[in-house]
Amino acid sequence: MELTTDSMHHLEQVADEALAQLESIAAAALSKLSGGRTLNSGALASINTMTSSSAIQRLDQISQANRESHLVLAAEPAIARVVVADDSGEKRTYYICRTSPISGFPNLASYRAPVGRLASLAIGGEFTLPNGTVVEVLERAQLRPDSMPDGWDSRDTVIESEHFGPVTIESLRALLTEIAGEEATEDLLGQLLAEESANASIIEGVRRSVIIKMGLRDQPVLDQYQDEIFRLPLDKRLLILGPPGTGKTTTLIRRLGQKLDTAFLEEGEQRLVESLGAAQGVAHSKNWLMFTPTELLKQYLKEAFAREGVPASDLRIRTWQDYRRELARNAFGVLRTTTGGGTFVLKDGIQSLNMDALTRPTQWYGDFDAWERNAYVQELRDAAVLLSHSKSSAVQELGSRLAAILDRAGDGALASTFSAFATELSKVQALVTSLKEASDAKIKGTLNLQLNRNRTFLDELARFIDGLQQGQVTDADDQDDVDADEEEDASAPRTGRAAALTAYMQAIRAQARSAASKRTLSKTSRNGKIIEWLGHRTLSGADRAEVGASLLVQASARRFVNPVKRYIDGIPKRYRAFRRQRQEDGVWYLNEGFEARDIHPLELDLVLLAILRAASDLIGRPNVLRDIDSPAWSSLQSILSHFRSQILVDEATDFSPIQLGCMAALAHPRLRSFFACGDFNQRLTIWGAKTADDLKWVFPDFDIKEITVSYRQSKQLNELARAMIRAVGGAEQHVSLPARVDSSGVAPALLENATGEGIVAWLADRIREIERFVGQLPSTAIFVNSEADVAPVADALNAMLAEHNIQVIACREGQAVGQESNVRVFDIQHIKGLEFEAVFFIAIDQLAAQHPELFDKYLYVGTTRAATYLGLTCEGALPPAIEGLRAHFGQDWQTPGAGEQQRTIGTD
Repeated sequence: MELTTDSMHHLEQVADEALAQLESIAAAALSKLSGGRTLNSGALASINTMTSSSAIQRLDQISQANRESHLVLAAEPAIARVVVADDSGEKRTYYICRTSPISGFPNLASYRAPVGRLASLAIGGEFTLPNGTVVEVLERAQLRPDSMPDGWDSRDTVIESEHFGPVTIESLRALLTEIAGEEATEDLLGQLLAEESANASIIEGVRRSVIIKMGLRDQPVLDQYQDEIFRLPLDKRLLILGPPGTGKTTTLIRRLGQKLDTAFLEEGEQRLVESLGAAQGVAHSKNWLMFTPTELLKQYLKEAFAREGVPASDLRIRTWQDYRRELARNAFGVLRTTTGGGTFVLKDGIQSLNMDALTRPTQWYGDFDAWERNAYVQELRDAAVLLSHSKSSAVQELGSRLAAILDRAGDGALASTFSAFATELSKVQALVTSLKEASDAKIKGTLNLQLNRNRTFLDELARFIDGLQQGQVTDADDQDDVDADEEEDASAPRTGRAAALTAYMQAIRAQARSAASKRTLSKTSRNGKIIEWLGHRTLSGADRAEVGASLLVQASARRFVNPVKRYIDGIPKRYRAFRRQRQEDGVWYLNEGFEARDIHPLELDLVLLAILRAASDLIGRPNVLRDIDSPAWSSLQSILSHFRSQILVDEATDFSPIQLGCMAALAHPRLRSFFACGDFNQRLTIWGAKTADDLKWVFPDFDIKEITVSYRQSKQLNELARAMIRAVGGAEQHVSLPARVDSSGVAPALLENATGEGIVAWLADRIREIERFVGQLPSTAIFVNSEADVAPVADALNAMLAEHNIQVIACREGQAVGQESNVRVFDIQHIKGLEFEAVFFIAIDQLAAQHPELFDKYLYVGTTRAATYLGLTCEGALPPAIEGLRAHFGQDWQTPGAGEQQRTIGTD
């Protein structure tokens, strides 16, 4: 493009200054890394190791943070240059870096700091500096530093000012070299050639980069709207909605990076996160959790976080599928283990839910939540009534006081009820202890009588129990019995005499309790078989009645010993009773096809949400959190350890409202910091969130932001995506392309009525075309309809492309293997969140037949992974739902679209 002499001279000055600044910053960072002093405990002249461990830890954290910042600055000294002026006309130039700035550079600021917002403001935008001075942005440059053997460069630098631009400069170093060559050339021909070379390296507008690496796009500087979201306070419930390529995930990543750096938090936020971390024993930098729907996206998120200087281990970024199982099995005892704990067995494929449960999950949860709370309160009322009818006056008085507490409680007022029960705790505990000692004495007396008659009695019982463990025994008869014992130690011995003693006590109690409550002990249960083996070697009729009555009182009183624990731990069993009841009612569940112990993953979500919300509601009360070490609330500590200062969710619409509710309940109630992003048109699950109302159900005060500027797709593919949404009746989105960006591309290509070798040959031709157009093979993906198709397509295409040494890799189960230059083949279900320069989608008409309920979503997600080149194939014709899109397609890319030759190879 042609620029005035003054503009060219100015660009030369900017290039010269910027490269010098990059060189200086990088050199200073390297100096700090190689020979600079580090902060550690040795920096303190005198230290008391008994009282200053936190100070030592803090110094070590600062030292580590400084080192990580220096590493980033050594590799990427700055990401932007901004010139501002105040009201008096005084100008100042800021350089913005991705991480904390290094000392000695007063004009270098972190993008995370308030002044970093300058990099995102448009020309003419105003900003108030920390000292209160209002400045106007006069000029800005987005830098892409590149360390070269002969010095620093910045590639594809975008510069704009109030007088010109934006312009894209391919290389600042080359620009200086070309201008210097022009000035040094004496002959007219040499001057003209040098002038042409300098102008050719400057392109009007902003040009898009070719994606040559599979992963998530790196966007060092957010746009103005994204930047506003990124800087919102920590204690926000934020949801970003927007079409593909709008930078939703990038904004999420940048926000977390800033919020983990306490230097950029408000003073009140700093105090709060430090107190939460101290209470939980977790550093703020590790007190976060992010959920993503697929393992593949999880791996690329980890890479993106690493670019941001945020360590993100597998403990921080999780798929909900894995984390759900971990919570349910190891933390909350919902799923069975080999040690005998838990209620359910998780089975992905069971047919337990009817369509109402899948399509109306919030109503399903509401029904269960109300039912189980009422059931629990009724248990307490029944227990209080039983105590108040006791023959003992002391027990009667206790029961009356407990009943009065329940009568005063309002609907849903469990927290205040639990607090009132705490005042009776010592009396209830004393009653349970005395009654248990007496009943245990009766049972052990009978056991001693048997031992006096037969010293090998326990050994014989132990052998019988060992045989039971190997045979077929039904579920424990007490699993749904609200009167079942709770005092048994889950870690009790399971073999030998000690185990036999435990089993004997349990079986005798079960027999006595069944007799007193006029219930029949199941003969096929473990306790029933032991009682059958014991025969007459049990309590006498009178003792059995006495012990049974005592056990019923104990069970009723024990409900009030630790009601919080009983309420939360009892949710899984109450869910099973709820499901049984609703099956009889013909609501939510199918009548048959699964066992009582089986549970579907979506059912497990329901149970976990009830547990997490109950705990969060209680812990969110200041008095509970303050007194969490007290006996009344101590059972909540284990759940508190799972809460995090920040919860983040990528591709939120793939998760059901129940799943999102579970994730939201993991946000510490003192902060409730929750940040999610997604797109309703990209929902790839039947149960995923479908509307904003689904999300408002999670948090009524959700602050929903919409991003509409798409940075990924060419003009042609953007138009296709919008037409596709209209054709399938999706949520209409007002998508725009970034201003002054060259978004031209090529029309998508379509192949119909082709199978087998015909498809493979067409794919090979299109891939070779792309490599010729671009100059090298960019990031390319092929999507197939099932896992079974991945390897056959990869093998056939490999053979077809072998002559040109293009390798095709089968990415089984969504695993990203191979080199960056490889073409990759994926099952469509694994590709959410990623982007490629070129995408091919095989047999979309077959996809429509296989998944009619999600076809439009799969098609939209698959086609919007492509930035420039998109190819679709059909074994027959275009499916009727998108027949009207035929005009958007061509057959090949023999003639690249206008502006295509101006694309540049990048590393996005």
